[in-house]
Amino acid sequence: MNSVTTLTAILALIGSGTVGGVFFAFSSFVMKALARVPSSEGIAAMQSINVVVINPSFLGAFMGTALLSVAVVVLVLQVGSHSSAMFFIGGAAIYLAGTFLVTIFGNVPMNDQLAAVSAADPGAVELWNHYLVRWTMWNHVRTAAAMVAVLLYTLGLLQNAAA
Repeated sequence: MNSVTTLTAILALIGSGTVGGVFFAFSSFVMKALARVPSSEGIAAMQSINVVVINPSFLGAFMGTALLSVAVVVLVLQVGSHSSAMFFIGGAAIYLAGTFLVTIFGNVPMNDQLAAVSAADPGAVELWNHYLVRWTMWNHVRTAAAMVAVLLYTLGLLQNAAA
């Protein structure tokens, strides 16, 4: 592997770990805390989170890691056969499918549904209860995928260094 591929894989590993850490925080305590407060407060807090998360630092890490993952695959395919190639391609695929696409097609539509309700509306309680379970389940998937990507990128880099 060349130094550009190695550097790109290192950056993808760091991005995967950063994004996975954010998602881990939500899975391990943020959603549990929001579930403990009255529904209207949990809804309002999550609606606020879903607005402020659209910022350069989070989107840079989240979207940047997706772009880096695509770049890793392209670079690995250009280099040809190498013992670390499958680790790098696997890390990229897991991040893209399990973190990026799950967010786009799973969590974001649920966020959009939540944004459309008033936190004070009594009917929002049912949506909130469903949201807590489904959103958190998909967040567990995103967290696990990001961590598996970290593992695969790390194994690829170790394999690359040993070659």
